[in-house]
Amino acid sequence: MALLQACVKTDKSELPTNSNFSNKSMIRVFVATVNASRNYIYVDGQALNGAGLASGGMFPAAGVYASAVDPGVKAFLVRDTLTATTQVPLSFAENMQMGKNYTIFVYDTITSPKQKTVETSYVTPSDTSCRIRFANFIYNPTIVPAIDVFSFSRNSNVFTNVPVTGVSDFISYPSNLGGDTLYIRETGTTNNIIKVSLSSTTLQKKRNYTLVYRGSHRGTKVATLYTDY
Repeated sequence: MALLQACVKTDKSELPTNSNFSNKSMIRVFVATVNASRNYIYVDGQALNGAGLASGGMFPAAGVYASAVDPGVKAFLVRDTLTATTQVPLSFAENMQMGKNYTIFVYDTITSPKQKTVETSYVTPSDTSCRIRFANFIYNPTIVPAIDVFSFSRNSNVFTNVPVTGVSDFISYPSNLGGDTLYIRETGTTNNIIKVSLSSTTLQKKRNYTLVYRGSHRGTKVATLYTDY
């Protein structure tokens, strides 16, 4: 006598999924706030991120991701959940449109946080190029000069006269270069504040990137490059 038993295995997920986001608003949050360490983002009282974000952090994580929310007027709250924190909660409302992408930049300092929301229009290049934009969220208690971004390989400025809280449009940029160095300078000068080294594989074809200048004008300055799309 022989007894044969078998079972059927499938990889079908029992979790609800949604692959159509045409009726949603897509958002990304970038934390440029100086000295931020445990920032949580809430939309209509619901937390978006499961782990706190420090300065330079973003939600969702770097890459071709975004968070889907229902369109309409949304109440946002950014705060540090530590009881003893000195960070002031930041609350604001945004009218999110269906089918559109937004980037929310949180900036300034933890005692005076602010935000700027920009609509982000992604375009996939038809050739082997990529697209890149520049966002200036450096902090200083007084007015500071605008910023130029100079490309060593091009021997020219690729972004010019971008003021604090300014976010440029995307520009076409060669991908898979042999390498390039971008120099962040005060507008109209050749004095390099900081430089950004791009390796031959940093910029991939058909991608969209954002370069964020952040930190303290009189202290530590950082340039963060992340993939948007």
